Amino acid sequence: MGKTGLWRFLKPVIELKKCKKCGLCWMYCPDIAVTFDEMGFPHINYDFCKGCGICANECPTGAIKMVREGL
Repeated sequence: MGKTGLWRFLKPVIELKKCKKCGLCWMYCPDIAVTFDEMGFPHINYDFCKGCGICANECPTGAIKMVREGL
């Protein structure tokens, strides 16, 4: 997968306090933009994220919100 250009206008932001580390965001991400830290929490690699929102839609706890790029 190549790096995302500057056209994305929404980006996912993860609220780690709500995250249950289920991995659904990683499983459904079509861009392989979700990685995990040593504690098992997901993080978004914005170089590869298109901002499609699938991760936010699939998150069962609502820990991922789509926000306007640049905010």
